[in-house]
Amino acid sequence: MQPSITMPNGIATAVYDEPALLRAAEAAIRAPSLHNSQPWLFGLRDGAIEIRVDPDRRLAADRAGWAARMACGAATYNARLALAVAGRPAVVDLHPDPADRDLVARLTPGVRRPPTYAESELHAAIARRYSNRGPFWPAPVPAEARIALLEGARSESAWLDLLVGATALTAISEIAHSADRVLRRDLRYQAELTTWTHADEAPDGVPVQAGAPLAESQDLLPQRLFADRRRVPGRDYDAEPLVGVLGVPGNQPADQTTAGQAMQKVLLTATAKGLDTSMISQPIEVPAAREQLRRALGRSGHPQIVLRFGYGDTPGHPTRRRAVAEVLV
Repeated sequence: MQPSITMPNGIATAVYDEPALLRAAEAAIRAPSLHNSQPWLFGLRDGAIEIRVDPDRRLAADRAGWAARMACGAATYNARLALAVAGRPAVVDLHPDPADRDLVARLTPGVRRPPTYAESELHAAIARRYSNRGPFWPAPVPAEARIALLEGARSESAWLDLLVGATALTAISEIAHSADRVLRRDLRYQAELTTWTHADEAPDGVPVQAGAPLAESQDLLPQRLFADRRRVPGRDYDAEPLVGVLGVPGNQPADQTTAGQAMQKVLLTATAKGLDTSMISQPIEVPAAREQLRRALGRSGHPQIVLRFGYGDTPGHPTRRRAVAEVLV
C-alpha cells in the first residue's frame, strides 16, 4: 500500500517514503556526467523526492552549470524509471523553486499503475549502459533502431538530428575539433581533466582503461585525453559513424534539465537495442562552437550534446559510482 499523509482538509495524499527514495537514488546514480563527476544529491521533503545539484562537485570548466543540470536531468530520468517499475510513477516538477537554484527536480507520486513494457526494458538497460570511447565497427545502425532513437528524444520534448552523409559529418567534425583545440589551450581545463582521471578503483572520475586511445590525424571526432595508449593496428575509428545532435527549443536551466532527461532516454534506448554510445560535449562547452553547430544544423533551438552510436569492437563495462549513502541529504 502506498504511504500517504492526511492534509488539514482531511484528504489523504500519497507520498514517497525512504524505500522509494533509495530505489530512485540507486538508479539515478547510474546516470552519465561530465568526467563522471556525479554532481547530484537526493532527498525527501514533504513526501516528495528532490534531486539537487551538489555544489561541491560543480566543475570549474562548467561555470554556467550546464553540465551539472544535464547530469541531474539524466539522473531524474533514471529515478522516474525506477519509481515507475515499482508501480509508483512520478509527477515531475522541474526547477520548482526560483530561490533554490540547485533544486533541479521534485518528484511526487502519480496514479498507481503497472509499468509499461517500454519502462521495464529501459529500466533494465540502466545497469548495462556505459560510454564506449573506442572504435566502432563500420556496420550501419538499422533503420528500426534509428527511428526508436528519434522517438526517444521527441517523447521527452527534445529533438535529435541524425547526421547523414560526408558533408554533414565533415562540418560537425570541424566544429568539434575546433572546440577541442580551444579547450586544450585552457590550463585550468587540462588540470581538471587530469584530476578526474585515475588508474585505480576510485568511485568517481574516469578510469584510464575506459579512455579512448590516443588521437590520430584521420579521426573524425575528438576524444578527451583520459588514456595514453595507442590503438591496436587495424582498429581505426569508422569513417562515417552515426552521429546525432540532441537539442531543445530553449536554453534556460529547466531546458537543460529537460535535455538531460531526453539524452538519458536516448542512451538507454540505444543500449536496449544493442548499440554502444559515447558523448562528445566539446562543441557544447565552447559557446562559439555551439552557435556554429546550431547554424550548421539549421535549427532555431539549442544543441545540448553530440552523441555517437554504433557497435563497439571491444566490450566495456559501466564505471564505478559512489555509494547511495554518500548522495543522500
